Amino acid sequence: MKTHTTIDSPVGALTLVATGGVLCGLYMTDQRHRPAQESFGVEDPSCFDEATAQLGEYFAGRRTTFDLPLELIGTPFQRTVWRALLDIPYGRTVSYGELAAVLGRPSAARAVGLANGKNPVGVIVPCHRVVGSTGDLTGYGGGLARKRQLLDFERGAQADHLLF
Repeated sequence: MKTHTTIDSPVGALTLVATGGVLCGLYMTDQRHRPAQESFGVEDPSCFDEATAQLGEYFAGRRTTFDLPLELIGTPFQRTVWRALLDIPYGRTVSYGELAAVLGRPSAARAVGLANGKNPVGVIVPCHRVVGSTGDLTGYGGGLARKRQLLDFERGAQADHLLF
């Protein structure tokens, strides 16, 4: 059974979706590839306490990785890309081509980009950390302004941590 809740964040409202109590979606307002609201199931914030707490710690600059069970629903290739996103360090970026090479598919940068764009668990699965080959911000389901905001936040929070 699917459930969902909506929480506030510095990048706007985030809708968290779970199947059987396991997080399977984190969607931003006006996100490209956002499923229809009615597909999120009943509203029930009770199974999102840990996800909400970890997101709060992340946005407060006190968490750089997430420790949540995830149900990543997609094709085998998409799931491979999404799992690889989890290995991109906080505050860092990689290009689509670099990510494709890491996956052993150096000519699949475009396919990696398409899979990246359909990531169902934004922020937690950090698709915002993937950029164009020249370092330019390209494509982001939540919009380029949000991508820049998340990257600037991580770089700033990382710099703040280096001061102490």
